[in-house]
Amino acid sequence: MIIKVRVISTLGDNEVVSRIGSVLRVKVKTKNLDGEANEILKYFLADFFAVAESGINIIKGNKGKEKTVEIRGKSEEALKKVMEAIP
Repeated sequence: MIIKVRVISTLGDNEVVSRIGSVLRVKVKTKNLDGEANEILKYFLADFFAVAESGINIIKGNKGKEKTVEIRGKSEEALKKVMEAIP
């Protein structure tokens, strides 16, 4: 499954803020949106979708706030259910 992620840096906890269609707004605990933020995002999304960290691949947007992310390791149906549960 391929989704769009809008990353928001925060001093608080990592969390999914909302979903608009297939775009997730995710807060990531970091000051800069650099390589460290990408690693934190991958770890968080792997935990959130209950897949291995190797199942999260940032396809586009490594240096920006808008990222295209591929999620593997679960069926498309299971991933859609997780997405639909997000308000």
